[in-house]
Amino acid sequence: MFLEKLILVVIVFTISLVIAMYATYFERKVAAWLQDRVGPDRAGPFGLLQPLADGVKMFMKEDFIPKNSDKWLFIMGPGIAMFTALITSTIIPWGPNLNVFGRDVVLQVADFNIGILFILGVLSIGVYGIMIGGWASNNKYSLFGAIRASSQMISYELALGITVITIVMMTGSLSLREIVESQHGMNWNIFYQPVAFLVFFICSLAELNRAPFDLPECESELIGGYHTEYGSMKLGFFLFAEYISMFVSSAVITVLFLGGYNFPGMDHFSGNTLAILSLLAFFGKIFFFIFVIMWIRWTLPRFRFDQLMHLGWKTLIPVALINLLVTGLVIAFTSGWMTKEKQISSVDHQVEKTEIIVKR
Repeated sequence: MFLEKLILVVIVFTISLVIAMYATYFERKVAAWLQDRVGPDRAGPFGLLQPLADGVKMFMKEDFIPKNSDKWLFIMGPGIAMFTALITSTIIPWGPNLNVFGRDVVLQVADFNIGILFILGVLSIGVYGIMIGGWASNNKYSLFGAIRASSQMISYELALGITVITIVMMTGSLSLREIVESQHGMNWNIFYQPVAFLVFFICSLAELNRAPFDLPECESELIGGYHTEYGSMKLGFFLFAEYISMFVSSAVITVLFLGGYNFPGMDHFSGNTLAILSLLAFFGKIFFFIFVIMWIRWTLPRFRFDQLMHLGWKTLIPVALINLLVTGLVIAFTSGWMTKEKQISSVDHQVEKTEIIVKR
């Protein structure tokens, strides 16, 4: 059992790293397509070796630490960012059980009964990597970027958490696997909660610090933001963590709103065929969201910081709260109040019958 989990952890981390590595390549290709350019085409056929060339370049760059920086915190910042990006992938249910050599292999490293709370908790820790990195650099531009990142991520986590509550109310569970199982076939939450999906997606973009919410690393104002003083693989960790987080966030959106590994017509398959098709369906949805996130980056202009805060506090949070209230009222009316009234009427009826029998 331990060996199976260890192998699964290695596979999940490897897949996350490889997808993040080639997400940089596909982002350049998407940007080139939108801007009528060619994109990477020199390193290998169709430029497919460009991510490897970028990795070698990062490793070969000088690894320096600013003289007046806090050395240990300066080193810890990228590590925290990378760790929090990777650790959330361990509780994603990637598919139904796969039978390998006569043994059922669960395609999930850990199935916590509070899985969605675990993800929200890890997201909250992620801001420390950016904040520590910006503060330890002893650079005003880095500090401004770190402060922007912390205020932005904390603000949008509120609306994001409220939308998660609506999904938990509908499914009655905090477990990611149970949330996926409740969306069997095409019974996806996006059809019941389109407002929650829209709010969650916007908040996810803000959590990723991706355009149009890339104020923490706004090069027109802050040079490079919180990672201005970083070079070599320390800078690579910050940049790589962004792409890993984009992959994991797309997976979480798929789990909560698009049924995870569920797909139409899945009842016609079984065994390993079902597991493989479910896995392909899951990754297809993830890649679709990654494409949309890249598309948005190269299409929409950057917000001003006051617009960013206005959208988060004055628009998304009220909308999420109203949606939560409406969801609660609908659930209470269809499942709670009606059932309670029926129970009361039934009890009253039984009491009346008992009184009649006693009198006789």
